[in-house]
Amino acid sequence: MRYRKKLIETALPLDAINKASIREKSIRHGHPSTLHLWWARRPLAATRAVIFAQMVDDPSTYVDQLRNNKQLMRKAKSLLKTRQKAWKKAKETALLAASHNISTPDPGPEPDLDQILAELERERLFKIIEDLVKWENTNNEEVLQKARDEIWQSWRRTCAEYADHPRARELFDRHKLPAFHDPFAGGGSIPLEAQRLGLEAYASDLNPVAVLINKAMIEIPPKFAGQPPVNPNARKNESLFATEWKGAQGLAEDVRYYGQWMRDEAEKRIGNLYPKVKITAEMAKDRKDLKPYVGRSLTVIAWLWARTVKSPNPAFADVDVPLVSTFMLSTRKGKEAYVEPVIEGGNYRFTVKAGKPPNPKAVKSGTKLSRGANFKCLLSGSPITDDYIKAEGTAGRMGVRLMAIIAEGDRERVYLPPLPEHEEIARNVKPKWKPENELVGKCRDQLPLYGMNTFADIFTSRQLVALTTFSDLVQEARELIRNDAIAAGLPGDGKPLADGGTGSLAYAEAISVYLGLGIGRSSNYWSSFTPWGGNFIVQTFGRQAIPMVWDYAEGNPFSMSTGSWVRAIGWITDVIINSLSFKIAGKAMQNDAQTQLISDSKIISTDPPYYDNISYADLSDYFYIWLRYSLKKIYPKLFSTLVVPKTEELIASSYRHGSKKKAEKFFLKGMTNAICRISQLSHPGFPVTIYYAFKQSEKDESEGVASTGWETFLDAVINVGFLITGTWPIRTERDQGLKTGTNSLASSIVLVCRPRAENAPIATRREFITALKTELPEALAYLQRSNIAPVDLAQAAIGPGMAVYSRYSKVIDVQGNQLSVREALALINETLDEVLAEQEGDFDADTRWAVAWFEQYGFGEGEFGVAETLSKAKNTSISGLADAGIVFSRGGRVRLYRPEELPEDWDPLRDSRLTVWETVHQLIRALENGEETAAGLLAMLGSRADPARELAYRLYTICERKKWAQEALAYNSLVQSWPEIERLAEESKKPVQETIW
Repeated sequence: MRYRKKLIETALPLDAINKASIREKSIRHGHPSTLHLWWARRPLAATRAVIFAQMVDDPSTYVDQLRNNKQLMRKAKSLLKTRQKAWKKAKETALLAASHNISTPDPGPEPDLDQILAELERERLFKIIEDLVKWENTNNEEVLQKARDEIWQSWRRTCAEYADHPRARELFDRHKLPAFHDPFAGGGSIPLEAQRLGLEAYASDLNPVAVLINKAMIEIPPKFAGQPPVNPNARKNESLFATEWKGAQGLAEDVRYYGQWMRDEAEKRIGNLYPKVKITAEMAKDRKDLKPYVGRSLTVIAWLWARTVKSPNPAFADVDVPLVSTFMLSTRKGKEAYVEPVIEGGNYRFTVKAGKPPNPKAVKSGTKLSRGANFKCLLSGSPITDDYIKAEGTAGRMGVRLMAIIAEGDRERVYLPPLPEHEEIARNVKPKWKPENELVGKCRDQLPLYGMNTFADIFTSRQLVALTTFSDLVQEARELIRNDAIAAGLPGDGKPLADGGTGSLAYAEAISVYLGLGIGRSSNYWSSFTPWGGNFIVQTFGRQAIPMVWDYAEGNPFSMSTGSWVRAIGWITDVIINSLSFKIAGKAMQNDAQTQLISDSKIISTDPPYYDNISYADLSDYFYIWLRYSLKKIYPKLFSTLVVPKTEELIASSYRHGSKKKAEKFFLKGMTNAICRISQLSHPGFPVTIYYAFKQSEKDESEGVASTGWETFLDAVINVGFLITGTWPIRTERDQGLKTGTNSLASSIVLVCRPRAENAPIATRREFITALKTELPEALAYLQRSNIAPVDLAQAAIGPGMAVYSRYSKVIDVQGNQLSVREALALINETLDEVLAEQEGDFDADTRWAVAWFEQYGFGEGEFGVAETLSKAKNTSISGLADAGIVFSRGGRVRLYRPEELPEDWDPLRDSRLTVWETVHQLIRALENGEETAAGLLAMLGSRADPARELAYRLYTICERKKWAQEALAYNSLVQSWPEIERLAEESKKPVQETIW
């Protein structure tokens, strides 16, 4: 069936999207990710841009309308003349270069007016996207309305295009946009942004924690949009009550008020378990920093505990010695503090000192000897091995000891020694309820090795009391809110939230949902796996597992600082006010993506699970137990099971299925079913967009680099009859992996899919390879022009390659066997290497020699004879290479200069033998001194720097294959900084003498 091509199937302003996505990682207050923890959320900027471009027509589909725009036509004709002139000049230059046996890029076909019209219109759409993705424009109605208007214009064109479609009346109502659905909704970024763009949003997930998060984000706020708060304080204050409450402001105000009520009630019941610290003159005798606080009672922020085991040294066998990863409490300049263990006879005690420690190295390492569970006895220095600690833990002999107290001072942290009475209070707490659910999967991880097998083992007794107390108060608050809502005039219809109610009961339950999320959020900080981070409590889930923690900070729910209840509620209200103020309806529900029918006639964008990357169900059990305790009466169906459903979760979990092979088979079958549903049900007027972020990592002797995760996922996409019409690498992370050589994927690949034609042809293996070699170079050049990071290039190239593969009903080899996805991936990687190698044709002879030498020796030395032989093959000489400033040759040995060895006063305008190689490495050297320095050099180079970026990609690929992490980082950094360097260079506007290589 014909379809209107959408913008996402042609072009995207990747650089702007990627910059905004990376920036978003550092934004906290008001960001939806801070409502409640979820793993691997997509950036809002990226999802907003993708959905917009998925719905908006590509200008090539309405060029006839663009010709009616007189202003645009004038601009296009003027640009056409300029380009035709430049094209003719480039053609002449290419002919001149060819006559001197110099390779230059092909200028391509002559410019076309319709192409320029479409390009100018794309620029206008790009400007909308560039504004749309900025964090500061998240709630900018003027910017959002421009995007919504553009979506409506495209929708009307689509309706006209499909007027004769069999389901036209049902599907193509020009007065109503289609609804949106994400069948793997997870943390809710995608449906939230669909709602922001004016679509009725549907979110579904098998995981009840994800469903609850989505309800809080897209379903509840529109139900009560514009309503004033119902709490007595707001009703008493006439000016406050008369205020115009926009969006979810009233909802947020009630969450804040009843959250504070819960805190005050909890303090009445269990406040005695969290005593303050009175600062005495004795405590301040040797501590100048404590003198201003003498006589004052300070609220505790956290109690710092160390796990203990009996000493393995027989002389101290009765002593519980501490397992401490660090004794440093604060490293802030001028505010340093540390724990000092004091040995007294056959035992020890802890005290706290202010200032820099006399032996920083010893203090920093605590009693830890090396990575893992390897410590030393504080008293005897005897090693405490991993096996010994595990044996003590499984025997139930691991204990804890109070090491320090951290209190609230006057706009500062106050570090105090442990107090026996505080330790005694904590030890005597008896919780009324414990979550005895068994730890599984990533929640289990290392913990059973140390005797911890249930969720109850993760929390201290005092934390269990706090969590159950606050959970009980959520249920009490619901009744209080309901009565207040009736008093405020809301209907007392008794219809619950789960049944679509909007009266007093439903409103009370809505506020309770956010209070319950406050319990979930707090549980992330109220466990015995939260280290002290120097100024704050580190959350339990610092990664996608619960790692063993030896010394931990037990937060005080009643402080005003890190880890407190008030802070948790504050984060939630910030999100409600800043990110959830929509009037357009949304719906979140629990549903299996393999069997759901929600997608029918809807626009679909989704982020499915990544093979075995994240065990969502295992991890979310941690939160589910507390959310269920708090909210089961509100959502009885959602919380009907004791733990999160796991059997049908679409991940390749070996431990669930008995083997890696069975897990892979389960994933392929389930993902195929889920993608099949999407393919069959999605709206025919729009492509489907699917995010995937799984790096090729497995080595296969016969087929090179491959990935079971990618292979299996792509199998599912192609098997259901999808044609891949576009692929985009959306940057979501910084290059942290490069620094350690792990080379982790920093982008999500967005696949744009349409149903493949029923009469799609069959291709031979040779035809497939020919198509790859024809189309991949252009796709690769586009990715490079879009400034994709070299670290992601190989992964992103899979998209255009699979687009070729997926257009055929099947690809067969000479024996008539169907070419598998894994074999196709191997051919795509092979072609990618060839294309990158062919780009060397744009380089001068000296650079081509340097690339070949670098591939063999890096920056190391090699024999002169080998270098000389290679130079003859590359039509250059070692003496010439030395004159070019590329190599150092002495004593029969040759090596390439490193960037830091190159002359700082290099002037490319006076270099008589300028090379692309030296250009790249001089830019890398300059970049070490900042982007401004590199920009000055780029301005001097002018257009002669153009091939440098291609060379950086080529050299990165070599470094990745050779596992040269430091060199790879340099080339990756140059490419990533290129747009900013280019912008700064343009601003400098230095004159450049143009030449050809």
